[in-house]
Amino acid sequence: MSKQLQFYGDSISGNCYKLKHVCSELGIEYVWHEVDILAGDTQAEAFRKLNPNGKVPLMVLPDGRPLPESNAILSYLADGSDLAGADRYERANVMHWLFFEQYSHEPFIATSRFIVKYLGSPVERQSDLEAKRPGAYKALGIMEQQLAGHDFFANNRFSIADIALYAYTHVSYEGGIELDDYPRVREWLSRIEARTAYVAMRPPSRGHE
Repeated sequence: MSKQLQFYGDSISGNCYKLKHVCSELGIEYVWHEVDILAGDTQAEAFRKLNPNGKVPLMVLPDGRPLPESNAILSYLADGSDLAGADRYERANVMHWLFFEQYSHEPFIATSRFIVKYLGSPVERQSDLEAKRPGAYKALGIMEQQLAGHDFFANNRFSIADIALYAYTHVSYEGGIELDDYPRVREWLSRIEARTAYVAMRPPSRGHE
């Protein structure tokens, strides 16, 4: 059994990218297994034994226990560090933004990107794409408001809340969601990208990383 964390993911998926980002910030070593979503890798029997929901990312601990869901994995990896919050309230505030990302941000911005980048923006999905835009811009408006007077989202300190929100926001244009009207959001993206431990989203490499 491996002594390192095992990650199963798609390198250009925002949810999977979150794991690489937090590991870079915390200096955590891992083994990466590239998964082809469109080829049906997540529906294979071996994968579904680890995650019956058939989705990535998935983390497998050195003792063999699996943990799915990107923000659950972020919380596990950051536990006990400043990225998770310093006290009970701060941790809850970080969680607040993690929930916001999954329920008010990701369904609109990430799904738009999936339709365009992964599916090639098919004609039959254009109505779905248009229907996502109001929700996407509403989420960006809330982010813009929160960043008034704050450098980061939770507790005015860089945390896994920022990692979660950065993942799909910085590539929102790939789904036709532009950031022209959100200067504070753009400045926040630049602050994250200026961090020493910042790691960019990169296309998948062959085999394992």
